[in-house]
Amino acid sequence: MKITCSFLMTLLLCQGALADLNVFVCEPEWQSLLSELGGSHLRITTASTAAQDPHYLQAKPSLIAAIRDADLLVCSGAQLEVGWLPLLLRRSGNAAIQPGSPGHVLAAMLVRRIEVPQSVDRRQGDIHPEGNPHVHLNPANVRRIAQVLGDRLAQLDPANSNDYNIYQTDFLSRWDKASARWRMAAKPLTGIRVMVHHTSFSYLIDWLKLNRLADLEPKPGLPPSAAHLASLLSAYSVNPPIAILRTPYSSARSSKWLAQRLNSRMLELPYTVGGGGTADLFEVFDRTIEMLLKVST
Repeated sequence: MKITCSFLMTLLLCQGALADLNVFVCEPEWQSLLSELGGSHLRITTASTAAQDPHYLQAKPSLIAAIRDADLLVCSGAQLEVGWLPLLLRRSGNAAIQPGSPGHVLAAMLVRRIEVPQSVDRRQGDIHPEGNPHVHLNPANVRRIAQVLGDRLAQLDPANSNDYNIYQTDFLSRWDKASARWRMAAKPLTGIRVMVHHTSFSYLIDWLKLNRLADLEPKPGLPPSAAHLASLLSAYSVNPPIAILRTPYSSARSSKWLAQRLNSRMLELPYTVGGGGTADLFEVFDRTIEMLLKVST
């Protein structure tokens, strides 16, 4: 934390400035959540956008500079950022956010992870040994992570702990009400047939109880091959999926090719904050359910 208080500042103002936290997040969903939990007490730097694949980022000098001053780091974890985050941490020289410190939080480690492989073999593709890292697409996971992050903010910044408690209580109340509304609205989606470009939507599919037929990627992280797409076309021509789901950062080419031939919808869901013009996590779920309901009727 870098704070300068002039002689003429009141003690209260100086205390407020000293309590500010610099936060570095890897993905937009955690920026949105922390904004709810920390308000103006936090200065947040986000490493990626909804248009960027969080698996593959460059450790740019601007990110190194931002992480060097961070009091708290929040990322998805489960090796989602394994290609670039360890390099940033090494170059930061910042002991406050290294693994094992209170300032280091990996969201996926706070919830039950799905798709944890029984064994790890590179021939299986770009699998995640610790399970699927895209945990934010289940509202129950977001709730659990919000509880931990709210408490962690109060721990790191005790001068403002009362504010953090208020923000956390308010967010959880609004989130619980929204979650109940989403569950009710999404009931007609149970069992609808979908394909996915990548495993990005596994928690969403698990939460909504969708019927996931297949992945366009023959193995996780490998681009869809012509042979694999042809096999999917042959297998599902008679009873095709309602939609093929993809993120804003996934190439539309394969999804479009297969969707046209199966007479299915290619659906680019928001996936994270900023996708589809969404402004926060509430809008991500609102928009996602709205889009799925529209194609299922």
